[in-house]
Amino acid sequence: MTALLPLLAGLGTGLALIVAIGVQNTYLLRLAVSSGLRVVTAAVVVCAVSDAVLIVAGVLGVGAVVERFPVALVVVRFVGAAFLVTYGVLAARRALRPSSDAMRVADEAADDVTIATRVADEASDDGVPESAAGSGPDRTATVVAGRTRTVPPGQAVTMRTAVVTMLVFTWANPHVYLDTLVFLGSVANQQGPDDRWLWTVGAVAASCLWFGALGFGGRLLRPLFAKPLTWRVFDGLVAVVMLGFGVLLVVGA
Repeated sequence: MTALLPLLAGLGTGLALIVAIGVQNTYLLRLAVSSGLRVVTAAVVVCAVSDAVLIVAGVLGVGAVVERFPVALVVVRFVGAAFLVTYGVLAARRALRPSSDAMRVADEAADDVTIATRVADEASDDGVPESAAGSGPDRTATVVAGRTRTVPPGQAVTMRTAVVTMLVFTWANPHVYLDTLVFLGSVANQQGPDDRWLWTVGAVAASCLWFGALGFGGRLLRPLFAKPLTWRVFDGLVAVVMLGFGVLLVVGA
């Protein structure tokens, strides 16, 4: 029970810090509803690993080094602001005209129905009950391999674009250094030498749980995003978030 307390404290503090509307969460949700599973998985891993590295670095005292070189944070701030404003403007443009992402999501849903139907039909022709259709990996693989498109449907961005964009959103944000390296690092070290690493494990687990839930759980919203109007509203909110954070970075907030 004694070891569980700092673990839960780190978990709660980590969740309280990252469960908020921000550029990371907004972009990850967009990938979740518009991109393939491999792209979403890569983005979740980038977010979780980046947070883990920053949290551990803060516990090891790197936050004190960051505080001694404020000029570095100024450079990061303006680089991040430029990227956020650019992305916000692009999101605003998408909001002003119908997005093709809705078509991609709808196509993927239709393809999934087609694959299921073909598997069931083939199983019936072979005298296999429909309830057993698709249970064999070879059968499913054959039908899937027979699809004409090699790029996963609904994949709005490439793996490289998603990873690079998420890395910029994470590491070009000066607040991540202040919140994670400085704040979480100092709170962890206040737990004492015996409990600080248990607290750190809890904080890292919070990041993994949140980004995993947002990335993989966000895919459940795909039916909603099959409508072009939903994309326009969402891109409008993305534009507000990105431009708002970009302006805040410029003014030094």
